[in-house]
Amino acid sequence: MKSHPLIKQAREKMEKSVETIRTELNHLRTGRPSAALLEEIKVDYYGTPTPVSQLSTISVSEGRMLVVKPWDKNLISSIEKAIQASDLGINPSNDGSVIRLAFPSPTTDQRKHLAKKAKSIVEEGKIAVRNVRRDIMKTIKEKKESGEFPEDDAKALENELQKVTDEYVKKLDEVYEEKEKEIMEF
Repeated sequence: MKSHPLIKQAREKMEKSVETIRTELNHLRTGRPSAALLEEIKVDYYGTPTPVSQLSTISVSEGRMLVVKPWDKNLISSIEKAIQASDLGINPSNDGSVIRLAFPSPTTDQRKHLAKKAKSIVEEGKIAVRNVRRDIMKTIKEKKESGEFPEDDAKALENELQKVTDEYVKKLDEVYEEKEKEIMEF
């Protein structure tokens, strides 16, 4: 059976919400560093604020260290200053060719705080998914009242929309569980 265009539209919007939440959670600092932590940090490159990730190679080494290797050695001090000015709370060390960022293991309290923040980010995603459902429900109701949809078709669409909504709320719960596990591992 081919899915109704309204259900397809709901799925697309809900999928975007889930992806947005995944991206936002990647920027959340956990016990292990990732290159995504530096995505928001920008450096002035010939008058243009440019993300560090577009000016260098970023790799994870030794489990708790990020290594930033700028393609242009002249940028090393600018990148270092941008990292120091960011809210990462990490002091970079530079040996003239690469910048090393050592990430200490978060304390138990910091982990709990990060898990709580992740939960709050996922709740925002659930709200976005439910808002999509609300908007599509409104459209279905309007089409039913105008006579465009028969009562039975409208009811079937509403039920299908609820199933899709439940599916995406469950996906967000899974995304949270995965992130929480990552945050809490030592």
